[in-house]
Amino acid sequence: MLSLERIRALCAVAETGSVAAAAKLLHVTPSGVSQQLAKLEREVGARLLEPSGRGVSLTPAGRLLAERGSDLLARAAAVEAEIGSMRDEVVGPIRFGAFVAASRVVLPSVVAALSARYPVQVSVVEAETEVTLESLARKRVDVGVVDSWESAPVRIPIGMESKLIHRDSAAVALPADHPLAGLGTVPLRKLADTAWVAWGAGTGFREWLVKTLRGEGFEPRVDFEASDVSTHLAFVAAGLAAALVPRLAVDDLPAGVALLPTDPPLLRDIHVVWRSDNAGPAVRAGIAAVEEAFGGSRSRESRTPYTPRSRGQ
Repeated sequence: MLSLERIRALCAVAETGSVAAAAKLLHVTPSGVSQQLAKLEREVGARLLEPSGRGVSLTPAGRLLAERGSDLLARAAAVEAEIGSMRDEVVGPIRFGAFVAASRVVLPSVVAALSARYPVQVSVVEAETEVTLESLARKRVDVGVVDSWESAPVRIPIGMESKLIHRDSAAVALPADHPLAGLGTVPLRKLADTAWVAWGAGTGFREWLVKTLRGEGFEPRVDFEASDVSTHLAFVAAGLAAALVPRLAVDDLPAGVALLPTDPPLLRDIHVVWRSDNAGPAVRAGIAAVEEAFGGSRSRESRTPYTPRSRGQ
């Protein structure tokens, strides 16, 4: 019998064009994908991949199996979800993974609502979006709240489903006496000589900031690193740096800080994500609670920022 996990690996290679990219999409190691594909070739008795430049391409047998495999994966997920939906009772653990602002601003009300309504045990793990997606893939969490900037979009892995629940934006925080602080909108290209405070090197938010500002024609000089937006704003208030701040993360501005829209606008979508094979009543209840906390359909129809109750990222 064919292994669905091995077929999923083949479909990922078909989608991305390389074993390394497929591994990244599935949040596993390249050697793990290669092992799965080698076993799949032995199972079907045919070669499925062949070298193509620096990547690989599918053989005719590989293309056929990838095409049919996608249907198999979709049907298997649908069957598992249907069986899960037959169990109407919302019980058992619900494990959330969420980026910092969602964890601090939204998840406490989600946990409180679920705990009041159902006999469930709810837990939350705060992590960057890429880590949350990996945790979902490895079945360490059940529901993820992830973000995806338009300038640096995040791909939802194969085997997961997602729903857009909120649209957020980022603003530039400047010292109130900065020459550009009086503008209605700040052209980012005019900040090429400015010092910045940002998240640490290697984090998704740092990569987003660097990519965004490089797109405006300059390499940002990050003199200060901190993992919390409130610290970023403190450096701005002291007149030491500028910061790009997601509006979801901002509560009250400290004195001496101007928070202004940017040109170009910096927009991100926030999704709730879950595994296709894990969509039972408890997960559906968790998804509904997150959507309710973010404001339901109103947050999907506009880019008006959700008004948070505490700081996050």
